[in-house]
Amino acid sequence: MSATEGTFDRVNDYASVKISLASPHDIRSWSFGEVKKPETINYRTDRPERDGLFCERIFGPEKDWECACGKYRGMKYKGMICDRCGVKVTHSRVRRKRMGHIELA
Repeated sequence: MSATEGTFDRVNDYASVKISLASPHDIRSWSFGEVKKPETINYRTDRPERDGLFCERIFGPEKDWECACGKYRGMKYKGMICDRCGVKVTHSRVRRKRMGHIELA
């Protein structure tokens, strides 16, 4: 038996699972910003629309270590927030983990 087989055997060792709805306060605390527009990508520039469903300010940069406007490029600006576009300079993998929210009327 390999090490990975032992890992998968433990997947079924749960007595119960509880699923519940998150409160609005919890959702806002997990969120990195509010999505205000239904647009996704600008068809002329092929870049995400600001405050849209793929917004770089909310979800993170598309390219590693580069802000949306290109003012800051490279790891030497790691962690900086661009004053022009509002995007934090970091790796693009953060887009997989970040969450935005939509305020309902």
